[in-house]
Amino acid sequence: MGKSGFKKLQLPPLHIPFLKRQTLALGLDIGSHAVKICELAETANGYQLVALGSALLPPDSLEDGALQDPDAVGKVITSLVNNLKIKNKKVAISISGYSVIVKKINLAVMTEDELEKHIESEAEQYIPFDIEDVYLDFQDLKTNTTTEDRTDVMLVAAKRDVVDGYLNMLRTAGLQPVVVDVDAFALENAFEANFGLADNVALVDIGASKMNINIISHGTSILARDVVLGSRQLTEQIANLLGVDFEEAEAVKTGEIVSKENRTELEELFANTCNQWVTEVKRAIDFYYSNHPDETISKIVLSGGGAKIQGLSDFFEKETDIPVEIFNPFKQAAVDSRGIDPAYLKSIAPEMTLAAGLATRPVEV
Repeated sequence: MGKSGFKKLQLPPLHIPFLKRQTLALGLDIGSHAVKICELAETANGYQLVALGSALLPPDSLEDGALQDPDAVGKVITSLVNNLKIKNKKVAISISGYSVIVKKINLAVMTEDELEKHIESEAEQYIPFDIEDVYLDFQDLKTNTTTEDRTDVMLVAAKRDVVDGYLNMLRTAGLQPVVVDVDAFALENAFEANFGLADNVALVDIGASKMNINIISHGTSILARDVVLGSRQLTEQIANLLGVDFEEAEAVKTGEIVSKENRTELEELFANTCNQWVTEVKRAIDFYYSNHPDETISKIVLSGGGAKIQGLSDFFEKETDIPVEIFNPFKQAAVDSRGIDPAYLKSIAPEMTLAAGLATRPVEV
């Protein structure tokens, strides 16, 4: 740690193929609605899914990415780990929300040490937080060419009190946090594990209270953005309209229950909420096109619990005129159907994306 208080997070490494099999972290996605856990193992043929599961959190346990009730969250995580009989205690988590700033800056080409010193001394011109109050990390995207001696650098700053809240909660729960990632980059890692990063794609993860957008172009994250919009809002509106509880409203939202009452009002609720999501995604894509006019987004990949909303992928495709698919982060993984029910896996897969991306992170043994 430098004199200014510079301390690094642990962002994903550049996309370099593994040279040997490595021990992987336990992927732990702590959302505002539920905790998701995923454990992968690296094999000669790729990844094998070892364990996964989800457990609901008490209401208001988190607010805008920050822990509000660490004891309650820790108890849910401990119970889930025990129920799944997971022995791996080294965990990777990701964060988002007001406490995290992700910014791309363009700098002269430097060595890694020179770059770290530059960011340490100049960080306050890039981020709106006091340097003493944040953890910092950066990644040189190596966009320089033979004729251009400048490169893009992805800079991340996360408020220390928020990060430390998670670390303390996990240690109290008997776990060893080894990686702190950012939601948008965990999403990217999950996609890369299945498809590589050759295409120009827009990754969109719709959680209960937020949406992560990550536009990937030629293997590099071009734009990573959090939006404070999520699918819980729609569930609550359905519950109020129909006078039903949260669980039944969730089933209506995903099409498990077909409500014949208030059909017109329901359609308006769906259209209004989904329009907000589409507007944010289109705004991100338009920004990408404004800076890369010769490029084309080949597809939008939806994930998160919100991706399970009936008809959402068709709605996105119609509004953006871009092919849309629902992401299964275990598409390329080996799965033992005797240990993990295929029907359960198919149902839960889209909302396990961040946990799956985190579970690809190697750790030192």
